[in-house]
Amino acid sequence: VQLQASGGGLVQAGGFLRLSCATSGLTFSRNAMGWFRQAPGTEREFVAAVSWDGGSTYYADSVKGRFTISRDNAKNTVYLQMNSLKPEDTAVYYCAASSHYYRDSTSYTTWGQGTLVTVSS
Repeated sequence: VQLQASGGGLVQAGGFLRLSCATSGLTFSRNAMGWFRQAPGTEREFVAAVSWDGGSTYYADSVKGRFTISRDNAKNTVYLQMNSLKPEDTAVYYCAASSHYYRDSTSYTTWGQGTLVTVSS
């Protein structure tokens, strides 16, 4: 199983980025997908999740209204559109898969490598 995140980079505050996570070796359409992030010196934290069919989404309060998670089951890919970025959004962002309830952040057991997002002030 592989989860390949991409799309990170350096952006100014107020800008936007779109992260992608392409998967292989996974029954993608049967898995909830999530995005997590880890800033230097902090614990990894939940960002957003989407149900297996894309019909339901869930966000951390810190990103609600600014970030949008979506998925394309035909392409086995999940996305994270990040708008109105803030310096505190700076972190390594990880995608992950769960065969359980999409809102249970502890159920994500399949992880990809991260992509670095840096937001300058």
